[in-house]
Amino acid sequence: MPVVVIGAGIIGTAIAFELQRRGRPAILVDRSEPGRGCSFGNMGSIAVTEFLPASRPAIWTQLPKWIFSAEGPVRLRLGYLPRLAPWLVRFLLAGRHSKLRALEDAGAALCARVYEDFMALLSAAGLLDMLSTAGCLSLYATDAELYSDREHLEALRRYGIAHEHLDRAALEALEPAIGPRISRAVLFPQNRTIADPYKLVLRLVDRFVGMGGRRETGNAVSFELTQDGTLSGVRLGDGRRLNASAVVVATGIDTPRLSKSLGDAIPLETERGYHTQIMDPGVTLSHSIIWPSRAFMVSPVAGGIRVGGTVELAGLDAPPDYRRAKMVVACAREALPGLQIRDTSEWMGHRPALPDTVPVIGPSAKVRGVFYATGHGHLGLTYAATTARLIGDLVTGRKPPLNLTPYRVDRF
Repeated sequence: MPVVVIGAGIIGTAIAFELQRRGRPAILVDRSEPGRGCSFGNMGSIAVTEFLPASRPAIWTQLPKWIFSAEGPVRLRLGYLPRLAPWLVRFLLAGRHSKLRALEDAGAALCARVYEDFMALLSAAGLLDMLSTAGCLSLYATDAELYSDREHLEALRRYGIAHEHLDRAALEALEPAIGPRISRAVLFPQNRTIADPYKLVLRLVDRFVGMGGRRETGNAVSFELTQDGTLSGVRLGDGRRLNASAVVVATGIDTPRLSKSLGDAIPLETERGYHTQIMDPGVTLSHSIIWPSRAFMVSPVAGGIRVGGTVELAGLDAPPDYRRAKMVVACAREALPGLQIRDTSEWMGHRPALPDTVPVIGPSAKVRGVFYATGHGHLGLTYAATTARLIGDLVTGRKPPLNLTPYRVDRF
């Protein structure tokens, strides 16, 4: 029987492709078209430098002024606070000093494997041309801004992740479009960019189907088990049953709906993110850029540039507030004074966030034959190939190259 992979974003698609190329027939099922969730609107960055837990003491001191400000990098809609409170408590507890180093180690261990796994995936799919050769520039207007980022840069040194400090002259030589307000930068050469993250999903699906994989459109609503509690299939909302030797749940923010039915509680929350795609920006960038003090990113993707950033905590049902997207574009123009806002589109998506920033990758604690790959937050694209490698090893009975204890589903 095949392996059923639920969720056709970059995580689920990479897993289905990996299983199929290993000779394990797979069915990729999603209630909508592949890649239409976060994989459609992410910033295209392979961000191996961004593994620090979101919750840590340095962030706690900033949160009160951020979350209640309309223009802060983190925005909380007050009406959502009662529902968010349990997750927020777990978030604060995750940032205790006694926890931080283990969480950093877990994120860094995944990041250390990213290019080995991503290059293998892209090579097997014939898609190496989709990965840029340029890195990412982290921008600073003042010495104080650079000092404020010291915790991040010290962690990069500790884990041996390459980065290079640049003065204004060196920065201007790399990216002339960056304005004089920015006095220095740090180059992250390993933070490369996928030219079009949505197209990457579509191409992987095409390769998967070309190898004999099967794609189904449908809403997975329940699991079917044998008398001894082993998984035997998946039931779709229209009544269809998909027989399965194993199931991988890679449904992002929708995962708790399915995991609760098996007794696996996964405390996922949506971090709503916004972007503006600008097809005629009037400037050219080779590198992606981030400005940590302004919490935005600009990436050269999808035939133009994409401006995104910030976090909004408002749940799944609240309507988008596209003032968030416009605010980030205004910040980007401070760094890129020549930026023109022409031929644009705006987007909002739901990043699946766990309170400790570490994804769930591994088997169900309750039902044999079920595996989870969820909660990747801002690093879904970054961790996609490594997650596919690890899940592929578990499903096919190989020993994974990492100790998966930090990513277990029952750690909360």
